[in-house]
Amino acid sequence: MSHHFDVIVVGVGGMGSAACYHLARRGVRTLGLERYGIPHPFGSSHGETRIIRLAYCEHPDYVVLLRRAFTLWRELETVADERLLHVTGSIDAGAPGSWVFEGSVRSCIEHGLDHEILDGAELHRRHPGYRFPDDTMACFQPDGGFLLPERCIVAHAEAALAAGAEVHGHEPVIGWEPDGSGVAVRTERATYRADRLVLSAGAWMGQLAAPLAPVVVPERQVRGWFQPLEPALFGPARFPVFNVEVDSGRFYGVPIFGIPGVKLGRYHHRGQTGVPEQLRAEEPGPEDELVLRQFIDRYLPRATGPTLSLRTCLFTNTADEHFVVDLHPELPQVVLASPCSGHGFKFASVIGEVLADLATSGGTRHAIELFRLNRLQAVGGPAGQGAAQSS
Repeated sequence: MSHHFDVIVVGVGGMGSAACYHLARRGVRTLGLERYGIPHPFGSSHGETRIIRLAYCEHPDYVVLLRRAFTLWRELETVADERLLHVTGSIDAGAPGSWVFEGSVRSCIEHGLDHEILDGAELHRRHPGYRFPDDTMACFQPDGGFLLPERCIVAHAEAALAAGAEVHGHEPVIGWEPDGSGVAVRTERATYRADRLVLSAGAWMGQLAAPLAPVVVPERQVRGWFQPLEPALFGPARFPVFNVEVDSGRFYGVPIFGIPGVKLGRYHHRGQTGVPEQLRAEEPGPEDELVLRQFIDRYLPRATGPTLSLRTCLFTNTADEHFVVDLHPELPQVVLASPCSGHGFKFASVIGEVLADLATSGGTRHAIELFRLNRLQAVGGPAGQGAAQSS
């Protein structure tokens, strides 16, 4: 077995599996290294369903990438012969003047997206599962929906393998360093060399890339699934995915699909940050359930049956909550991908394409100026020293 590759990808989750696929389909000799299984429930790319939406309050510049992401997800469905993206429409809501509502409407207007403005009463009339105050303002965008993250990762990985990539699960990276104009990557099993390196390890990025260590913050997130009192109100045909800003924070939710119950999460959940291994080791408990249960009781009153499941995942946040997708500031043969601040999975298909561009040519036709590392004024230790644990 050869230990030299054109590109090594460390972290084969949402972004990394897509990068492996886009590289391999171009004929690039690619190795993907993953600390856990493919897929796995320990990082940022699991949870049965993940929202995808075109109306984007985070910044209008994301919409162009999202359009390409939708196209690539549909192409991957054809390759995999499997449905991966389910359209329900999306609701972005809040009080009049709220960031979520106003930002989503602005992105729709700027990019000519179909949308409707609904108040809380009209939203309830159309979708009775919702019961926000009548003066709530909601932007309904018909193209939104959800992806199946584990199946998306499997589809990307299988397509990468079919195109000639090697992918190794359960092989943690313990370090990497420059090797001439390329890199050497050390795992518990071997040392691999490559012309280029893509680091896409989610919450472990601060351990892998010194320039990111001061600016990435892993955060514990808990999602819950709750049994509806009227299940018919909360299926994909009647309950659009949602993203809403209320007095107690910003919440998101997905209809019943895959496992029992309506799915609900709160951005920044309980604000717990720290080392990835410690964060994911804490099992969900009553405090986590209460954060979500209070929202359900108030705004989704027909979904207030028993709690069915609580699951932990990891967000990895930057100060402005935009992504990092860029070349290493001192080593142009190294591509940095992630963190994605809790809203990245929907972009995995197109970010994989971007990473393949950066790894093969050092540039991309896609607009990624918003994601450049220098905006965060990162400082770190010696460039290229990566004491790593891949995600």
